[in-house]
Amino acid sequence: MPARSRIAPLARLAIIGALVLAPLGYAHAASGPRDNFSVCWSIYAGWMPWSYADSSGILDKWADKYDISIDLVQVNDYVESINQYTSGNVDGCAMTNMDALTLPAASGVDSTALIINDYSDGNDGIVLKGSDDLADIAGRKVNLVQFSVSHYFLARALESVGLSERDVETVNTSDADIVGVFVNDDVDAVAAWNPQLMSIADMPDAHVVFTSHEIPREILDMMVVSTETLKANPDFGNALVGAWYEVMEKIAAGDEAALSAMAEAAGTDLAGYKKQLEATHLYTDPAEAAKLMKSQELLDTMQRVAEFSYKHGLLGAGAPGPDFVGIENPAGVYGTPSNVQLRFDPTYTEGYDKAQ
Repeated sequence: MPARSRIAPLARLAIIGALVLAPLGYAHAASGPRDNFSVCWSIYAGWMPWSYADSSGILDKWADKYDISIDLVQVNDYVESINQYTSGNVDGCAMTNMDALTLPAASGVDSTALIINDYSDGNDGIVLKGSDDLADIAGRKVNLVQFSVSHYFLARALESVGLSERDVETVNTSDADIVGVFVNDDVDAVAAWNPQLMSIADMPDAHVVFTSHEIPREILDMMVVSTETLKANPDFGNALVGAWYEVMEKIAAGDEAALSAMAEAAGTDLAGYKKQLEATHLYTDPAEAAKLMKSQELLDTMQRVAEFSYKHGLLGAGAPGPDFVGIENPAGVYGTPSNVQLRFDPTYTEGYDKAQ
């Protein structure tokens, strides 16, 4: 199953390069009040509820409640889905917190994290050969997708044992190749994500020494929408949030018919999908998600993401520092207040109404 948040370096740089040629603050679709909207998503365990919301009619039901229509578009390539959003072709897109910062926000597209869907709670991991101690990664080459969430994850893991990126050498390896290279004698450390992580962990002499379970609420999967569109059309946000949390109620209740439909859409069976969800902390409770969206903890996480992104040139060549892009939530602003381009707005999640 494709990863939801791993943009290869050349693809990422190509998108950023194309965007700097466009005017900042690109308007998404038609500005002002309207009644037709579109959002896109790509396959990932935590985003399969969008597939079910669409196929079950739940999304249409909530859109009808507000006299609007929402077209949910599956894009098989995660990079392309974000490109469609950043270019203004759709009004929203499922993406990670890191990619929301380094692509649309860093390019001047004012964006709002409408829903925090989940966080990686073990879906990402570091595997060593010959040792079950993370500290033994020092001096090794680490195969991973460079400049991705996995790269950020590696940096956080190194910090936990008093090391830094200077203590290892990263080797750019595509997600399609990461399982295959681990069998090579000259590869003894990888950073990977599920389902590849599960495959690697089952290999001889493979030791999972660190997972995203150790950094909860940092690798976030979200539904990001145009701030301009949301401001002019709040019912667009209400409908998306309503549909999402109605599906979350089914998941929380263990509705196997709904889960089986999500599994089939993801290309696996019910048991396989449940295993993926075990390492994915879905926010089935809107109050829990809203609490994170309002917290200082979230701003602290985004500061770490911004610092990593700036260090690796992911905020664009013109960024004077990691605080170039303003990131706002009810706790305050990290970065430049006059350049707020990424907003976490909990009001829609808090206002979720279960009444049909």
